[in-house]
Order: sequence, then structure tokens, then C-alpha cells
Amino acid sequence: MTAGPEKAGLRAHRQELLASARGRVLEIGGGTGANLPFYGEGVTALTVTEPEEPMARRLARRLREYALPAELVHAPAEELPFADGSFDVAVSTLVLCTVTDQARALGELRRVLGPNGRLLFIEHVRSEEPRLAGWQDRLNGLNRRVAHGCNCNRMTLDGIRAAGFAIADVSHDRLKKAPPIVRPLIIGTALVGSPG
Repeated sequence: MTAGPEKAGLRAHRQELLASARGRVLEIGGGTGANLPFYGEGVTALTVTEPEEPMARRLARRLREYALPAELVHAPAEELPFADGSFDVAVSTLVLCTVTDQARALGELRRVLGPNGRLLFIEHVRSEEPRLAGWQDRLNGLNRRVAHGCNCNRMTLDGIRAAGFAIADVSHDRLKKAPPIVRPLIIGTALVGSPG
């Protein structure tokens, strides 16, 4: 289901965003490892969390294909088993729509990032167009059932700010080759400290 959107621009967004990842990196909800090809030499250690066992098995196999200093940890984003300030960068790509408690997951990400930490994100979100937002609300229950728990109507950018992050940059796009209710997309960087 994701092959079309990946080829139609999502892969390019991943590549551009993750080129800036440096130091100790935490990726939540690693899934099948779609981000792995895009971590560069600046990454000194990569920790990928995945709470679902079938996905974690696939991810473990995929991690072995790369020369990254990486480890896989079975943990949900809402309960990260790491000390405060353990990471320089956190990565979330199409994950904050599926977590059970988005505010708690974002709080955990902020907690485990160091004082100059950065959150890199690609997330599909609630549309700013009222008509499409209405359809997202009406179809969200169905979408959760068919799209593995994805909430297509979350106001994730507001959630990132509410967790105490400062938005350093954000761009808006559409997730091409995807149903209209999951097309609105944000790509950006948020900082633990103040921007600039």
C-alpha cells in the first residue's frame, strides 16, 4: 500500500530530511525500515524502536543489511526505556498518527532528547481545508481499522508545539498516490530549545 506514495515523493522527503541526522539517533516506530537507507555517516549510533513483534522481526532482518551501528528495541513511543537526554536526534515518520497517546509519545521524545536535541518528522495530518477535514473526521474510524490504527485527522503540528518543542522549519505537501483523507503532509524539524 505504501509503494505508490514512496515512489511519488515520500522517499525523496525521507532522504532530504534524514540527511541532517547526526550523532545519537532514535527512530520511533521503525516499521519495515523504510528510513534505513537514508542515515548517513554523521549518525554515530542508531536506536530504532518498534512495539509490534511481526514488524520488529522484519526490521531486525533489514537492520542486518546495513553497516550502521544500530540496535532494535521493542518499545512503544509512549514508554521509551531510555534515560533523559540520551539522544541528539529523534525521528518520527508516519508514526504520530498511530500512537495511542500522541501527547505522551511526544513528551517521551522531548524527555530523551538532549538540551540541543532535534525532532525530525514527516507526518500526515488534519487538513487545513474545512471540507477535507470534515471527511477526515467522518472517515477516521474506518481509516483506523483499515490503516493499522492510523488517525488521519490529528493536529500533529499543534501537538509537537504543545509538548514543548519549538518548530524550526516545516513544509506542507501532499502524500501523493494515497487516499485524499491521508494526503495532507508536514515535513520538518522541531527543537528542544528555542529556534535560531
